[in-house]
Amino acid sequence: MAVDLLGGDHAPAVVVDGALRACQADPALHLLLVGPAEAADEIIYALDPAEHGRILRLPVAPADGVKADSWVESGVRSAVLAVAQGQADAVLSAGNTGATVTSAALGLGRRPGVRRPPLAAVLPTGAGRLVLLDVGSSVDPDEETMATHALLGAAYAAVVHGVAAPRVGLLTIGTERGKGDRLRRALPPLLAGLALPAGARYVGLVEGNDVVSGAVADVVVTDGFTGNVLLKGLEAAYAELGPPDPAAGPPPPRAALLLGVDGTVVVCHGAASGADVAAGIAFAAHLHRRAAVAAMADLIEAQRGVSR
Repeated sequence: MAVDLLGGDHAPAVVVDGALRACQADPALHLLLVGPAEAADEIIYALDPAEHGRILRLPVAPADGVKADSWVESGVRSAVLAVAQGQADAVLSAGNTGATVTSAALGLGRRPGVRRPPLAAVLPTGAGRLVLLDVGSSVDPDEETMATHALLGAAYAAVVHGVAAPRVGLLTIGTERGKGDRLRRALPPLLAGLALPAGARYVGLVEGNDVVSGAVADVVVTDGFTGNVLLKGLEAAYAELGPPDPAAGPPPPRAALLLGVDGTVVVCHGAASGADVAAGIAFAAHLHRRAAVAAMADLIEAQRGVSR
């Protein structure tokens, strides 16, 4: 796993903490630490000498005259490049979302038909779990982009979470016909006629309370601006009050998967804690071991073949 040590509001300290936790929790995990050599050394020295072979370093250091933001963004670019060149199997970053998405799209390539790769997060609900996308990548998408995100979200729910025939809903401010802005009014006919993978079906408009209950949809599609606001609001509420159904098992990781690129890229919040980073690394490793990204691509391509 390529870990961007420079990404995040409290990097590299929090990322070092999370990477060490992930390494200690999973004896089979190997890390490529991308960032300042001294930060990587903190992880190496905290491990037993017999474990040092599980850690590789890819130093990224500021050059003379380089602005701090450019230096930080070079970390995620280097991590993505490591995956593109076969040095790592997946990327974890808590850095700038735009830089991460752009680096992944350019460095790994987008899947056919994907113009703007979306970030998909998983939320606990009263009925289990729900896939919400986009949560920060495309803040002003068009109808075609949102329809593509519905395809990707359905495949994600089916492959990663084992949802049979996922129900796909469109987030808006009311379920009555004609509710919402221009985009939400234009999308329902397009989504209703869309051939979705894994037996998924469009179930119509959903509201914020439906996201919490999970009773109406397994996948909820929205723009990245609205999705990000909703995600952060719900996460803050759940942190204070607890998830809708505490008996449903451990909460999903506070990390989003970038869909629609040819590789595994997991993004944590900039304000992620060490535990969040560790969970994100474990999530990325889980996705790689299951070959989830390739399986989702195969599912969508199979659906396109049927639809032709």
